[in-house]
Amino acid sequence: MTFTLTVRDHMMIAHSFSGETFGPAQRLHGATFIVDASFRASELDSDGVVIDIGRAAEALGEITGALTYRNLDDEPEFAGMNTTTERLCQVIADRLAERAVDGRLGSARGRLSSIEVTLHESHIAWASYERRL
Repeated sequence: MTFTLTVRDHMMIAHSFSGETFGPAQRLHGATFIVDASFRASELDSDGVVIDIGRAAEALGEITGALTYRNLDDEPEFAGMNTTTERLCQVIADRLAERAVDGRLGSARGRLSSIEVTLHESHIAWASYERRL
């Protein structure tokens, strides 16, 4: 059995892609993503939760806030990387995992089995990345 808690935020970024595969998206363009972060655990903590919703939402907000209103092409951490929807899912999941491992997500430390991040580009297209802990 697995329990899941999901929190949601959004972010607005600008970026471009390298490679013929991307056609007109090779030019600078904007994207608005709805971001879902799902935390999974096989058991609940002593309070009966997977993770504190407030801490989870705050952590996701910190991460999306650091990316919002940025041209990712200008950010050194993304140099040489196509910041595709899939890759951004991974970046956000990795940043959430860092917080889980170092205890910033409270009692979830050591109990979470995975974190999955889904970025919704539109009502018809989205991508996800699940990271095991």
